[in-house]
Amino acid sequence: MLARTNDPIVAIATASGRGAVGIVRVSGARLASLIAEICGRSLKPREATYLPFRDAGGSAIDHGLAIHFPAPHSYTGEDVLELQAHGGPVVLQLLLARCLEAAADIEASTGRPRLAGLRVAEPGEFSQRAFLNGKIDLAQAEAIADLIDASTEAAARSAGRSLSGAFSQEIHALRDALIHLRMLVEATLDFPEEEIDFLKKADAEGQLAALQVQLGAVQQRARQGALLREGIKVVIAGQPNAGKSSLLNALAGAELAIVSPIPGTTRDVVSQTIQIQGVPLHVVDTAGLRDSTDLVEQIGVARAWGQIEGADAVLFLHDLTRAGRADYAKADADILRLLNDKLAGRVPVLDVWSKQDAATTQVPATGISLSSKTGFGIEVLRQRLLEVAGWQAVPEGVYLARARHVQALLRVEEHLACAAEHLASGALALELLAEELRLAQNALNEITGEFGADDLLGVIFSRFCIGK
Repeated sequence: MLARTNDPIVAIATASGRGAVGIVRVSGARLASLIAEICGRSLKPREATYLPFRDAGGSAIDHGLAIHFPAPHSYTGEDVLELQAHGGPVVLQLLLARCLEAAADIEASTGRPRLAGLRVAEPGEFSQRAFLNGKIDLAQAEAIADLIDASTEAAARSAGRSLSGAFSQEIHALRDALIHLRMLVEATLDFPEEEIDFLKKADAEGQLAALQVQLGAVQQRARQGALLREGIKVVIAGQPNAGKSSLLNALAGAELAIVSPIPGTTRDVVSQTIQIQGVPLHVVDTAGLRDSTDLVEQIGVARAWGQIEGADAVLFLHDLTRAGRADYAKADADILRLLNDKLAGRVPVLDVWSKQDAATTQVPATGISLSSKTGFGIEVLRQRLLEVAGWQAVPEGVYLARARHVQALLRVEEHLACAAEHLASGALALELLAEELRLAQNALNEITGEFGADDLLGVIFSRFCIGK
């Protein structure tokens, strides 16, 4: 993908299907001749012009708005032409084909090679060119996709902050402070004969400590942003008829799963994404956990355990109306032992006691009691899930981040911790100190794309939609 960045590209930039308006976008060098072929005239820069879009014979394919954004003042940094037509798929496909045809005609008649390679854009290629041409950095490019894919209002607002450069500015501030500290260390290494100790005079230890504090604040907001983007997977588990499907319906506020008094009603996975304070929670209802001779139910139980092993949190549901029965309590204890063995403490398991409205048994001191029928305890459970996820209700200061950003910041933290150890060791460890600071800067640069492998860029942009 990176090897073909000089080709002019074209794509339908709006979602597939029917709509009032659809956009065909072209990006490349010197589009004046293509504009003349399709629009029949030149266009004023950045001014919408209503006109017919013409086919090779001069007949109108459609009437709409044409806008020309000359380089470098465009989204991609190249010449960009946008054709805004009626949003029918046939019309847009005709315009797309006409752009390709017109480019070929221009090459055949003039011998100009610039439009000869006009091709349909690959996913994310317009945004990739914006990144490669310095219009946005990599974190902002990812924010474009995140804004499009945002499933909650909070996620959309946070993605907008990332797109505006809020996240990048914090990364740049960290990098600048790190570069200044590296300069002091390198100066000490380059001039060992100097009597002045550059590091002590400049309070290198204080600068490094301040940098670690600053990094911690960025990490906290990045973790919150990653949570807004990714959400957490919550699996509801328990014996048959414990109220799992009723709890899913109560959390979702809709009748998604079948509820009946017959044990084993749920035999497959039922999932729904809900949001709590803007945080997406992917809630999964599973088959009741028990031994069964029914082949279909056995498959459902196996799938339930598969979902549990991939969960971020498990709600282990106990039926309060049966809690006093010895056989039921033993089965619950057996399931809990299996949960602990399979999860090995890496996934939190919340004890939830259901059917509080019909219970005569005293509620245990641990866990959360609730009634899916009356709604009692549902809000307590919602807040507990946010706590388990690590969410703090400060969405206005959060920018959307990805797992790779969080991991990169974690590597920066580790390198700075090693750097602090080497700095405390004195002059003999200055080379190691300099190396740790260099590695920390490289990890920061990976976030904004100022240092990164081509394969990383390919993966990121290939997940964009066509036309973006």
